[in-house]
Amino acid sequence: MKIADKIRNAATDPNTVVFSFEFFPPKTEDGVDNLFERMDRMVAHNPSFCDITWGAGGTTADLTLEIANRMQNIVCVETMMHLTCTNMPVEKIDHALHTIKSNGLQNVLALRGDPPHGQDKFVQVEGGFACARDLVKHIRAKYGDYFGITVAGYPEAHPDVIGSDGLATAEVYQNDLEYLKSKVDAGADVIVTQLFYDTDTFLKFVNDCRQIGITCPIVPGIMPINNYKGFLRMTGFCKTKIPADIMSALEPIKDNEEAVKSYGVHLGTEMCKKILSHGIKTLHLYTLNMEKSALAILMVGSYGMRCNLGLIEESKISRSLPWRRPTNVFRVKEDVRPIFWANRPKSYISRTIGWDQYPHGRWGDSCNPSYGALTDYQFMRPRARDKKLIEEWVVPLKSVEDIYERFRMYCMGKLRTNPWSELDGLQPETKIINEQLERINAKGFLTINSQPAVNGEKSDSPTVGWGGPGGYVYQKAYVEFFCSKEKLDTLVDKCKDRISLTYMAVNKEGSWSSNVGQTDVNAVTWGVFPAKEIKQPTIVDPVSFNVWKDEAFEIWSRGWASLYPEGDASRKFVEELQARALIILSVSQVGGSYFLVSLVDNDYINGDLFVAFADF
Repeated sequence: MKIADKIRNAATDPNTVVFSFEFFPPKTEDGVDNLFERMDRMVAHNPSFCDITWGAGGTTADLTLEIANRMQNIVCVETMMHLTCTNMPVEKIDHALHTIKSNGLQNVLALRGDPPHGQDKFVQVEGGFACARDLVKHIRAKYGDYFGITVAGYPEAHPDVIGSDGLATAEVYQNDLEYLKSKVDAGADVIVTQLFYDTDTFLKFVNDCRQIGITCPIVPGIMPINNYKGFLRMTGFCKTKIPADIMSALEPIKDNEEAVKSYGVHLGTEMCKKILSHGIKTLHLYTLNMEKSALAILMVGSYGMRCNLGLIEESKISRSLPWRRPTNVFRVKEDVRPIFWANRPKSYISRTIGWDQYPHGRWGDSCNPSYGALTDYQFMRPRARDKKLIEEWVVPLKSVEDIYERFRMYCMGKLRTNPWSELDGLQPETKIINEQLERINAKGFLTINSQPAVNGEKSDSPTVGWGGPGGYVYQKAYVEFFCSKEKLDTLVDKCKDRISLTYMAVNKEGSWSSNVGQTDVNAVTWGVFPAKEIKQPTIVDPVSFNVWKDEAFEIWSRGWASLYPEGDASRKFVEELQARALIILSVSQVGGSYFLVSLVDNDYINGDLFVAFADF
């Protein structure tokens, strides 16, 4: 969705503030992994969009394109990609635009760009553009109305025209405003400003823009002060005026980084409050890839402050659906998902990249290309997560009970990672049933997914709520696990006596057992909201379960066993003795010999799913 449309839609509610975050491409692979973990946490607070910068001189072009794609399609946040003219002939610009369009992005920040590293002045590359206005014209001429185009505005005038005294003359400032209007007239529909620390300067800039006929949204760019030297370096580079009272406040604490951060949050909060009081309901936070200060400004009371903006609250992260809604323009109609990928949403998104074929969750042949094929991506872990996985899961395994113990400890919250989950630790709703999960894992039912029964909980519940206030949500109790054939046979017998229990079970080779039909679809999560149809965003169905099982079994070897060194006794199959003797199993062997089971208790009012495991 275009950012201008989001801002216009939000403007209909006087209590809504549009806030957004900016990130830049890190220099190392570990930095990229860490950025996405941080981004996940920040996006949970529902920013209207996030943007990713284009490195000076186009130095991060490929990485920026990759990050933008992952932001839009994996993190699922509306993404705006910066695009500059520096060292970019028109063929490279069109490659970038074609790439993001094919990946479902609709938003571009069109910039002239800084000079390449080591150069003082911008030089137009042969076959390229001289300024942002030319880039805007090109995008509109070639791509019509598809892209939402944002441009930069400079409350103190562009740094190139600011004099040695740190000021722009009235004439230069006016010329800069006229050039900004020409960018808007060429097709830009949003302005985001350069950082500033004098709020009055920004408010005057907005008024001056309106006076010359600029009517599009003007979004203030706010950069929290995180450390003193970085603040001086950035304001010096941008030729940003620093009010005397800010320097007076910083000087005594400049060597105390925590004090500087706390003051930065206070200053950012006060700037934003003043901006909001003048009827401007948009804020864009330059994060410098750090989360604490940006979030603290938006939070309800933080960093020792009595009252920050109160736009977000850690304990009240709202969800429009039980899973993060896609922002890719080609799959915005998606409203149903199989529950099996609940803990691996990134893998699910990558496997259903052609989702536009099935916008409402209508599945047919499990070989349909809409599901994609298993690739290395499904088993890749960010390096930072790998370290934690190795620490928590690469331990000596001498018996099958040692394997049970890993799963049991995870369900008790004693481990933060799990090879079958891309999420960080237990989710809030899992903690409702973690003691029951702990008990069945100790018995050899190795759980990888679950949800408690919910009968009419308010939709703004912090643990199970979704869809916004005013509604009620429901869930059938669900658990998914690996177990031995012997345990499965006993469980199947129990299901015969309890008609509310439905199950599906399959082993790695595809041997199937179930008491539901191959075309049955079971809604296990649904919601009732004022003036809306019933929403049922999470389902259990045999077709997608059969697709998921390949990935689920593969994780035993490629997600867990592969973390052990080659030749390690816990990695390779050592020995399996006859019945009733001690079984010495590797991780891979358990994965190969067990069944994957999906079990639903359809009685969400009086049922007790865990009774089925009582006699084991």
